[in-house]
Amino acid sequence: MSVQNFIPQVWSAKLNESLKKSLVYGNVVNSDYEGDAKVGNTVKINSIGAITIGDYDKTAGTGDPQQLTGEQTTLLIDQQKFFNFQVDDVDATQSNVNLLQGAMTEAGYGLAERADAYIASLYTEVAAENTIGDDTTPIVPTKEDAYDHLVDLGVKLSEANVPKSDRFVVVPEFFYGLLQKDNRFVKDPQVLATGYIGNVNGMQVYTSNNVANTGGTNYKVMAGHRSAIAFAGQIDSVEAYRPEKAFSDAMKGLQVYGAKVIKPSALAVLTVNKA
Repeated sequence: MSVQNFIPQVWSAKLNESLKKSLVYGNVVNSDYEGDAKVGNTVKINSIGAITIGDYDKTAGTGDPQQLTGEQTTLLIDQQKFFNFQVDDVDATQSNVNLLQGAMTEAGYGLAERADAYIASLYTEVAAENTIGDDTTPIVPTKEDAYDHLVDLGVKLSEANVPKSDRFVVVPEFFYGLLQKDNRFVKDPQVLATGYIGNVNGMQVYTSNNVANTGGTNYKVMAGHRSAIAFAGQIDSVEAYRPEKAFSDAMKGLQVYGAKVIKPSALAVLTVNKA
């Protein structure tokens, strides 16, 4: 529908922005490879194997140095998302708000939201031993035990030698509601724009409507360490232009990105069903 179709006699000084989800997953991943994101690129990520620790003997010495071993993981930049919109000259002259700027803000959020949901979908790559519940037998949390289930996720991470620092867990809104009814939950007095809501068992707890679910009922609560998922992305191109068949200003842009689980054992997933 053209902007012209809802022009009132007096234009408001502010745009009525759309309701937005909290974008969380993009803030809890490893973005060290951000500068390497170009469509079609493959980012090679190297990891070093364990260093052997031996018993020292002053006669034998340390022996020959250990040959380092490692693995290489490929992060493919294979996701491409675009926007392309126009603002009619007639609409722009009758408005005392910057429609183009407002539309660019909406487009930027839309791109980020798609990337956030994409990262959330990577729960499928978690190590099997780090899962609690599944689609067949999901956990149905209550206000009495929702906190305990998050503690159990933290234990899974600890048993996999995941560092205590930089841990996170992302829960759906109904789960957050259950946590609020438990006095053990140390929550922030204000839910921040990042979705951060408090801490449980050393994990920073976030809430998001982008928590993946299967069948619309089984939510995949992902916990982990920031280093578990690698993400690289960039706005590849933004272009302003005048469409040939209209009197309007137009903007189009392209974002490219990729994400990959590089440490499956540093993630844990709890499958929950809303009662």
